[in-house]
Amino acid sequence: MLPNTLERNPRRDNLDLNYGSPFIDRLTKFLDRSPTPWHAVANTAEHLERSGFIRLDERAAWSLEASAAYFVVRSDGALVAWRQPVDVAGWTIFGAHTDSPNLRVRPDPVVKKHGYFQLGLEVYGGVLLSTWFDRDLSLAGRVAIANEGAVLTELVDFERPVGMIPNLAIHLDRDANKGRKINPQDELPLVISRAEEDAEMDFSETIARELGRSAAEISAFEICAYPIEESQVIGLEGEFLASARLDNLLSCFIVSEALIQNDAAEGTMIVLNDHEEIGSVSTGGADGPFLESILRRATIFSDFERVRVNSLMISIDNAHGVHPNYASKHDESHRPLLNEGPVVKVNANHRYATTAITQGLIEQAAERADVSLQYFSGRADLGCGSTIGPLTAGRLGIDTIDLGCAQFAMHSARETCGIKDPELMLKLLTQLTKRDLF
Repeated sequence: MLPNTLERNPRRDNLDLNYGSPFIDRLTKFLDRSPTPWHAVANTAEHLERSGFIRLDERAAWSLEASAAYFVVRSDGALVAWRQPVDVAGWTIFGAHTDSPNLRVRPDPVVKKHGYFQLGLEVYGGVLLSTWFDRDLSLAGRVAIANEGAVLTELVDFERPVGMIPNLAIHLDRDANKGRKINPQDELPLVISRAEEDAEMDFSETIARELGRSAAEISAFEICAYPIEESQVIGLEGEFLASARLDNLLSCFIVSEALIQNDAAEGTMIVLNDHEEIGSVSTGGADGPFLESILRRATIFSDFERVRVNSLMISIDNAHGVHPNYASKHDESHRPLLNEGPVVKVNANHRYATTAITQGLIEQAAERADVSLQYFSGRADLGCGSTIGPLTAGRLGIDTIDLGCAQFAMHSARETCGIKDPELMLKLLTQLTKRDLF
């Protein structure tokens, strides 16, 4: 007789699946509600305001008060928040980035072809393209609204599957499993509906309906496709978290929690930059003036140059966990594992900003926090990615270290990290807010 598969397995009651963890619950909600950088910043701003932080306008004069908490949003996709010190010797800055590799809708996207309406897409950043096929995809982004000579922005999220990028059946491509090369121009248009012979589509009208507006009000838009599948705790023992955009919304959430939870951490600042995946050259990117501008305006009770050289920047961006099927892609002495603690990222060519000095500081902080560290240094015959760390260190002259949580499948439409590592990273950052080492 077959077992009753609907009957509850008593062993499940004894598993620590982390579903009840308030931290993981907040994290998954943030990931699922942040399909774009603009949504991520809006959600972070809302969380900060609920926690007593005051929103400032960069265009206005500021009157800052010691021991208060503030934040600034720039261009909808970047944010700086801090706890205002009375007299700061140096800032502790936690940095992450809000953008993730994805597919973005073109300005004039509608294509009518062979009986279907499709949307033309552009590749944003280093996308692992094969992972976007045969997924239920939705659309979200920001929309520019004409408003009496000014332009306002509104967020839009379709919140339902609106299309897919179908694979070609293997019967029609017998070499599909032999290293097929993807042509993004020809193979990535998003199928969104059937198209009758005389049918036409105006994508601005589609957006306007979602917003409850008229198409005439839509001046422009920046729209991303995103997988509708929600984040999920997975693994036999609930050891892993699978989600879109772990790189790098995971780090954005952790640094925000570190600032919000530690209300005594005066002199602590977070920066969430946009456009890291495409070079960081923008008004809200790490190669722009955003962080320096806010630092100068916030350092009102002390000499800026003295404070700057006494500050520490911790750049947090996920690290490559060793893949059990491809372990040879890692240096044999530097193979980080999921759920074994934060990863210190080191590169001799300064693709990561870690130095002997900052590594020494982080090792002491980890010891005091009772957190184990791992180390990543890439193979000598493979190129190495970078982060906002070196850019920030170079622009500001602030000692910087690069850290991250280990993950699988970086830049995939669906990434995986360990369930324990986010809270271990938070524990380490909390120790750093005490500024008892530098």
